[in-house]
Amino acid sequence: MKTRHKKLLWVVAGLALLGVATTLVLNALKSNLNYFYTPTQVANDEAPNNRSFRIGGLVLAGSLKRQTDGLTVEFIVTDTARNIPVSYKGILPDLFKEGKGVVAQGKLGANGYFIADQVLAKHDENYMPPEAAKALLDAQKANAQAGKTLQP
Repeated sequence: MKTRHKKLLWVVAGLALLGVATTLVLNALKSNLNYFYTPTQVANDEAPNNRSFRIGGLVLAGSLKRQTDGLTVEFIVTDTARNIPVSYKGILPDLFKEGKGVVAQGKLGANGYFIADQVLAKHDENYMPPEAAKALLDAQKANAQAGKTLQP
C-alpha cells in the first residue's frame, strides 16, 4: 500500500470517529433536555407523556393542600386560561407561595396530575421565565377578548 493510500485511510478513519463521537454527544444532549410547557399546552396534549418536562405558571390561590406526612403537597398551576394539578413530595422552596410564579419539573401522570420531582419558585418580585410571562400575557389577552375578568 502506498503512503498516499495510508494517509487517506487515516483521514477517513478519523472522520468516521469524529462522526460517531458527534452522534453520541447529540443523543446525550437530546435525552437530557427538559422542555418548558404552559398549562394550556399540557391540556392540549402538546407535552410529552413519557418524558420529563417543565410546567410553569402561577400557583392558583387557595389550591395549596398539604398531606399529613408533612412532605407531600398538591397545588394547581395556572396560566389563567387552563389549570393543571401538581403533586410534589419534598420540601418546597422558601419563596413558594400561592399566587406567585412557579416552575415544576416532572412527568404527567395517568390521572392527569403532574408528578413533580423538583419545584422552583421565582427568586424576586420581577422575575418570571420569559416563556411563562409570554404565556400569561397571551392567555390574559385571549380571555379579555372573550370578555372574562382575570385575577392574577
